[in-house]
Amino acid sequence: MNEDTGFREMQIGPLLKGLRGDTSLREVRRLTGISNSYLSEIERGERRPGINVLRRLAALYGVDVKRLMRSAGYLDNEDGQTNNDPLDVDRAYRFVLEDPEFRFGTRPRGPLDIEAKRFIVEMYERLTGKRLLD
Repeated sequence: MNEDTGFREMQIGPLLKGLRGDTSLREVRRLTGISNSYLSEIERGERRPGINVLRRLAALYGVDVKRLMRSAGYLDNEDGQTNNDPLDVDRAYRFVLEDPEFRFGTRPRGPLDIEAKRFIVEMYERLTGKRLLD
């Protein structure tokens, strides 16, 4: 983990704790389905929340999801350019390849770089309307 990423990850925890205010972790779990222990780890800066978790928390707290994504290090700048983790891109790419409704055409042979995988995922998103990356 580089210093810049660690700094951004640490910012999201206190921000979420502040947004939660007096609401208990149990109540947040009840409303979002996110476990108490995971929420606690995020708030202490021990875990980096995924984008889906940030979406649920943004909806609950009534804040812009991009604000949370920027604080968690997923967005680099104000214009909304994403900085998807290579692991997220790889997971989305595997999802595309394993989608039973998308089993036509040829499949790539050999390893692909992250940008090629991102391109395939983005084309899949446009074709299906599903959002795999932000």
